[in-house]
Amino acid sequence: MGMLQEFKTFAMKGNVVDMAVGIIIGAAFGKIVSSLVADLVMPPIGMIVGGVNFTDLALTLKAAAGEVPAVTLNYGRFLQAALDFLIVAFAVFLLVKGINSLKKQAEEAPATVPTPSREEALLAEIRDLLKAR
Repeated sequence: MGMLQEFKTFAMKGNVVDMAVGIIIGAAFGKIVSSLVADLVMPPIGMIVGGVNFTDLALTLKAAAGEVPAVTLNYGRFLQAALDFLIVAFAVFLLVKGINSLKKQAEEAPATVPTPSREEALLAEIRDLLKAR
């Protein structure tokens, strides 16, 4: 029973839960980016380069023989994965840049000292007069 209690303590720590949430959100974000690239970015690029579908680009090293499949270098899939990575990296860069600019604005905001109300000013004057006596 001791090991089960230790595991429960470990699993319920804030860091582990935060990391799990980050991984789940990251996986969902990856699906969104993959759809963005496959469905919105690649069709116009394919049209510009003459209707080429990058994921189908491959170099056949050995042709298929009977039941043995062909040996191919699927460089189109690599190009697609590299483009996906660049878009994700750029999105993360923009996110971090936005967060840093918000932090910088918060740090640069001058700490304004609220002006005392009329009653507070009068009480301060009375206090100062009493101290002077």
